[in-house]
This record gives sequence, C-alpha cells and structure tokens, in this order.
Amino acid sequence: MSRYRTEDGTVVDTDNAQASWEEAKDWDGSNHISRATGTQWDHQKLYKSRKGRYYIECWSQWQGSRAHVEWLSPEAAARWLLHNDEELPDDLKPLETEVSE
Repeated sequence: MSRYRTEDGTVVDTDNAQASWEEAKDWDGSNHISRATGTQWDHQKLYKSRKGRYYIECWSQWQGSRAHVEWLSPEAAARWLLHNDEELPDDLKPLETEVSE
C-alpha cells in the first residue's frame, strides 16, 4: 500500500485502485530497462482509481528521490498502455485510433 497526495490535493491510495498495470521491461544485454522511462533506474506503474481516473506511480532507485503520483489524461493513459504492450480497457478502446497509427 502506498498513499500519495497529488498536486491538486487529492489523496490516492494504490490499494483502492480498481486496476493496475506494470511497466514493460526490455533486456539491453546488461540490464532490464523500463520501457516507460527508458532507464534501468526510474520506474512507473499505471493505475485506474476507484473513480475511474488514471494515474502513474513514479519511483526511482536514485538515492534521495521520492516516489510520487501524477494524474494522466485518458489519452496519455492509452498511450502508456499501448507503449507497454498492454490491451486497452473498454473505456479507453475508443481512443486507440487517436493515439496510435
């Protein structure tokens, strides 16, 4: 369980999410690289809140960094999912042709 306060003051608890998706990772011959961030050190996980809003949890292995969450538009959430080889949930399926070619 992780609890965060967003920039708009909303408190989100990852345990309350109705769905979540892990970032895809690619092996570069030496390390697993997050497809979402492009590095081995920074990571993301996408959530759909119980109210149906999408947000990403961002964290890093860099010393002194702090985990946080950011709200995503439905379009940005659809892009994130497609980039990480995930199937779009029903509410985002209409956006597929808008965010991909």
